[in-house]
Amino acid sequence: MTSIRIQDGWLSNARRCPSPNFNQRPEESAVSLLVIHNISLPPAQFSGDSVIEFFQNRLDWSQHPFFKEIEGVEVSSHLFIRRDGELIQFVPLQQRAWHAGVSSFEGRDNCNDFSIGIELEGTDDLAYTDAQYSMLKSVTSAIQASYPEITKERITGHSNIAPGRKTDPGASFDWSKYLDALDEE
Repeated sequence: MTSIRIQDGWLSNARRCPSPNFNQRPEESAVSLLVIHNISLPPAQFSGDSVIEFFQNRLDWSQHPFFKEIEGVEVSSHLFIRRDGELIQFVPLQQRAWHAGVSSFEGRDNCNDFSIGIELEGTDDLAYTDAQYSMLKSVTSAIQASYPEITKERITGHSNIAPGRKTDPGASFDWSKYLDALDEE
């Protein structure tokens, strides 16, 4: 597999789709956490560009009844991995993407301040693809090389930093498959 380079916060193998939904991290907020999410728009539908349009504030709210529930919400993630393994980047890694919301990790609130968010195209209860796991492993390895404070113990799911509010990446995410692959360098 080709090595992923990170330059100015952008991954060399990612398609760039810049989002306006980001800002500066607070000073002295070293990136030290990786958060795994899932998203599909409409829910459980895996085609089209609705997720990209949502993260870019360009989603046509009239295109699906579910979109009315999220109308006006401004969120983003650093990265999005589609079902076929395509990697899309919305926010440079050194910037604060708006992916975690109200959150806490090891007693520290506002996880957006010190985390990188990766969205997997999927749902809590449908298996993720081998292509997604492969890309996620490669991306994680590149991120860990650039941000050494992100150890395996500092990789978590959205559900763990926002319990009771979020459930992703869900029971369908194979944590062992993912984390064991990180040891196969």
